[in-house]
Amino acid sequence: EVQLVESGGGLVQPGGSLRLSCAASGFTFSWSFMSWVRQAPGKGLEWVSSINRGGTTSYANSVKGRFTISRDNAKNTLYLQMTSLKPEDTAVYYCTKDQFRGQGTQVTVSS
Repeated sequence: EVQLVESGGGLVQPGGSLRLSCAASGFTFSWSFMSWVRQAPGKGLEWVSSINRGGTTSYANSVKGRFTISRDNAKNTLYLQMTSLKPEDTAVYYCTKDQFRGQGTQVTVSS
């Protein structure tokens, strides 16, 4: 059974940083294409970033240069390092594998 458990969200001031984690189990993490998506209040899901099994990364234009996706295959964990956070980054963040996603972690950027 695929399980994805996100953590690390919270309340942060504009310009601040957070690191999200996603603990994965139930599949071969090291072989898997993984992504982060987010959902802002009242909006649909938005793709944020992806990483393939070789470590190649891609980012939405809205986060490029501010967010960094990474993975630790030994720990079966996906990360999203977020810096220079903006109020418009406020959303529930989910890690995904194919059609699966976790319960999400709330990120709120506000002064």
